[in-house]
Amino acid sequence: MNMFDLTGKKAMVTGASRGLGRGMATGLAKAGAEVVIVDLAEDAEEAARDIAKTVSEYTGKPAAIHAVRGNLLDRADRARVFEEGLQKLGGRIDILMNNAGIHDRRSCLDLPLEAWDQVLEINISAVFDLCKRAGEKMVAQGSGKIINTASMLSFIGGFNATAYAVSKGGVAQLTKSLSNEWAGRGIQVNAIAPGYMATTMNQDLLQDQVRLPQISARIPAGRWGTPEDVEGITIFLASSASNYITGAVIPVDGGYLGR
Repeated sequence: MNMFDLTGKKAMVTGASRGLGRGMATGLAKAGAEVVIVDLAEDAEEAARDIAKTVSEYTGKPAAIHAVRGNLLDRADRARVFEEGLQKLGGRIDILMNNAGIHDRRSCLDLPLEAWDQVLEINISAVFDLCKRAGEKMVAQGSGKIINTASMLSFIGGFNATAYAVSKGGVAQLTKSLSNEWAGRGIQVNAIAPGYMATTMNQDLLQDQVRLPQISARIPAGRWGTPEDVEGITIFLASSASNYITGAVIPVDGGYLGR
């Protein structure tokens, strides 16, 4: 089982104070990685302490979890966030988990161009930017794992999700393109495509008495996913167990796409 051991690895996870990002950061830390969580939330440092406590209770060992607050929508602040996170990791990054994302659930006709710009800036431009910054470090060291968060809407169009679907389709293509460039240099670039997850982003769907039963009926697992459901796939893609897997977009959806 040592192939899943991340002891000594340095990881950065965006959008990790809650939801799926928190599950991803928790999984990496459980496997032994030192983790920086990046988030705009005011409680990011508290979240880092809570994750460290959870991991320590699980492993029986201290966990190194750091927090960096920043606004990934702001390009200058995004550069500052990456450098500060890198500094907290001692100048090395082995794992980048691009998870931060936003959704504006309005119809195309009701979606202002400004809202479109914000969704694409966070969901795809920031992902490209951070991949490039981490990629420079990883190419120099000859190894690294980049894991992007795609979506069911990387495969299907969704509903009232124009900007989000476009951005997540872009994440899938960016993942494949970067894999083509960097696979021969010791870097694996993959994406996780979560299905319908019981998180804050989907609270409106979870309360929609029409859409909720429609979506739930298509999930063979019989339930919506949780942050715990992405821990294992994150560990796998960050570890040496996945060294010959690259350019993949892996659904974690309870069977939704196969229905």
